[in-house]
Amino acid sequence: MNGGPIRVLVADDHPVFRDGLATLLEPHPDIEVVGRAADGAEAVALAASVQPDVVVMDIQMPNLNGIEATRQIVASQPGVGILVFTMGEDDGTLLSAMRAGARGYLVKGASQDEVTRAITAVHAGGVVFGASLASRIGELLAPSAAREATQFPMLTEREREVLDLIAAGRSNGQIASELFLAPKTVRNNVSAILSKLQATDRAEVIIRARDAGLGHRD
Repeated sequence: MNGGPIRVLVADDHPVFRDGLATLLEPHPDIEVVGRAADGAEAVALAASVQPDVVVMDIQMPNLNGIEATRQIVASQPGVGILVFTMGEDDGTLLSAMRAGARGYLVKGASQDEVTRAITAVHAGGVVFGASLASRIGELLAPSAAREATQFPMLTEREREVLDLIAAGRSNGQIASELFLAPKTVRNNVSAILSKLQATDRAEVIIRARDAGLGHRD
């Protein structure tokens, strides 16, 4: 953490929102906008070159989505705080963002004060969620993850996520969309799950996963 203003990179594929947010932030004495990215790939490249303190990251972007961009930035620059700022507040997106390494999550429509407070908090090492999300955080976290790990210890965390969605009746395409993964990655995960569970087909996997308490989604 430096002693000067917080260096912020704004990543959003909508120029009106991207430039509008940057324009709102620039007059703030404790914030310096050091870059603007139009997609996830540009966000990763700019983060490496301008070394921001905080990245304000959209999720749905071309070339590379915000979840994967977050994962790559955090992997190469662990000190960078990622504040996800998106239209959606569904549980799957929230969990994916957290697991990718995001430290904050705001829904578009948050006030300027909320955004600047969130940037400051994330920069200081805090974890920030908008008011509409805060009440759901506890119930989204550990209990189900811990139960899944106990039931299927041979699976990776990603495979357990995929298994939960399989049990909920999602197709491979729907799983890819919900977890922001490439279709090929989902197919590979499904094959690994079938192999590790020594299941003969997807139907058997669904039955075993539901018996273990997975797949209970809205």
